[in-house]
Amino acid sequence: MTVSQHVFTGEEQKKPQKSGAIKTARLAQRVVMIVIGAFMMSVALEIFLVPNKLIDGGITGVSIMLSDIFHIPLGILLTLLNLPFLVIGYKQIGKTFALSTLFAVVVMSIGTQLLHPVHPITVEPLLAAVFGGVILGVGVGLVVRYGGSLDGTEIVAILIAKRLPFSVGEVVMFFNVFILSSAGFVFGWNNAMFSLIAYYIAFKLIDITLEGLDQSKSVWIISDKFRDIGEALTERLGRGVTYLDGEGGFSGDNKKVIFVVITRLEEAKLKSIVEDWDSDAFIAIGNIHDVKGGRFKKKAIH
Repeated sequence: MTVSQHVFTGEEQKKPQKSGAIKTARLAQRVVMIVIGAFMMSVALEIFLVPNKLIDGGITGVSIMLSDIFHIPLGILLTLLNLPFLVIGYKQIGKTFALSTLFAVVVMSIGTQLLHPVHPITVEPLLAAVFGGVILGVGVGLVVRYGGSLDGTEIVAILIAKRLPFSVGEVVMFFNVFILSSAGFVFGWNNAMFSLIAYYIAFKLIDITLEGLDQSKSVWIISDKFRDIGEALTERLGRGVTYLDGEGGFSGDNKKVIFVVITRLEEAKLKSIVEDWDSDAFIAIGNIHDVKGGRFKKKAIH
C-alpha cells in the first residue's frame, strides 16, 4: 500500500466520524426541543386551560372533554386517542415524523400527569385563555419545527388533503370548529368562547414560533435600473441579490428580475431604496418560512 493510499484511507475514516457527530448533535437538539415543546403544552393544559374548563382543538380538545365527562386521566386519553393516528402516520407519512410525534405525545402525557396535582395560576378564564394560548402555541410550534406533532388530527388532515380539494389548514379548521362548538354543550358557551380565544392565540403563536419574529421575505423587483438597484441593496442592506431573466407577457420585451431575501424589518428600507432609483419599479413580496445556505453576511442597514 502506498503513502497516498494511507492518506486517502485516513480521510475516509474521519469523514463518517464527523458526519456521525453532527447527526448525533442534531438528534440531541431535536429531542431536547421536542421535550421542551411538549412539556410547555402540558403546562398550558394543566396549569391554565383544563382547570378553567377551557379546551384546545383537535384530539387534545376531545381528550379534555372526555376526561371531564368520564373522569379518566387526561394523559391516558391523550396517548390512547392519538395512537391510531400515529399508526396511520407511520404507514402513510413517514417513520421519522410518526416516531417524533409519538415521543412528543408521550412526553406531553407524562407532563400532564405530573402537573395534574398543581394548582392553577389563575381562575380567571380570560387570563387563562390568553396565557394558556401563548404557552400552548409556542410549545406546539417548537414540536412542529423540529419534525413532530402533538395532535393526530393533523395527520388525518394531511391524508384528506391528498384526496380532496381542501388544504391541510382547511381540514384542521373544520375539525376544530366542530370540536370547539361541542365544548359549548360540555362546559357552557362562555367557556367555549374563551376556548376559541385560546385557540386563536395559540394558532398565531405557532406561526411566530415556526417563522421567527425576524421573519424572512422573498422579494422580486422588475426595473430597467436593475443594476443600480441591485448594487444599492447589496451596499445598504447587506443582502446578496440574484438577477433572473424574464420576458414581458404583453410586450414580449426581455426584462431583468432582481431576487433578494430580506427580513421583515428590512422591508420598508428596501422599498425606499427601490423608489429612490425607480418609482415605477414593480415589487412583489412574499413570506418565507425558512432560509438556509448562502455565503453573504448581513451588514447594518444604512
